[in-house]
Amino acid sequence: MKATIWHNPKCGTSRKTLALLEERGCEVEVVEYLKTPPSRDKLAQLFRDAGMSPNEGLRLRGTDAEERGLPGATPDAVLDAMVADPILINRPIVETDKGVRLCRPQETVLEIL
Repeated sequence: MKATIWHNPKCGTSRKTLALLEERGCEVEVVEYLKTPPSRDKLAQLFRDAGMSPNEGLRLRGTDAEERGLPGATPDAVLDAMVADPILINRPIVETDKGVRLCRPQETVLEIL
């Protein structure tokens, strides 16, 4: 199975999710989203396919999202902020032919394998 992971190698959950994918023999495309962020359209598609709003995919820990008022902002404003500052994207996000998941906890990836 092919999988794409939007990955931050400094994140333990992201590393564990990648390891789960590799242990199960997936052909994994690793996208370090802080270096190569998804486009606004791709990000919107990922959240839509995961059945979640951009606000639900907003990373609060270790960011200034709360100070910027993003948790209560419109989904469009959150997407714009994420595109401008990808650290605001919670991770890891994994996409396979079976769907998309924000893999927190990492075992969530098993739903789409």
